[in-house]
Amino acid sequence: MTRRSRNTEPTKALPHRRELRERSTKAEQLIWAVVRNRRLAGLKFRRQHSVGKYIADFACLAPRLIIEVDGEYHRETEEADASRQQFLEAEGFQVLRFANSDVLENVEGVAVAILRAIDLPPHPNPLPPSDANL
Repeated sequence: MTRRSRNTEPTKALPHRRELRERSTKAEQLIWAVVRNRRLAGLKFRRQHSVGKYIADFACLAPRLIIEVDGEYHRETEEADASRQQFLEAEGFQVLRFANSDVLENVEGVAVAILRAIDLPPHPNPLPPSDANL
């Protein structure tokens, strides 16, 4: 018998989520460096989190926020992305989408956009410089 928790797929999704974490893009790594360990306004983010049959790049359950980092392949899957977004919003999540290029060129601006989306002011101290080796 597989374990099930609210709004998630059975644990059979776990290997796929692990694989996605191992294959994360540089943009996803940059976002994770900003939000992990409650670094962004003390909010707990999860990486590659299951919501129904979908896996969100990043999810913060307290304010019901999902962050998606879209690479080039998302241009080919716009219809599927729309269906996915509709489902996530029906589950009560706000979905923010950022292009890889936006994250790579302006991760601090992305962090500010995330804070604004959950109605928090930007932190008075800017983010530390990103590690160029990510």
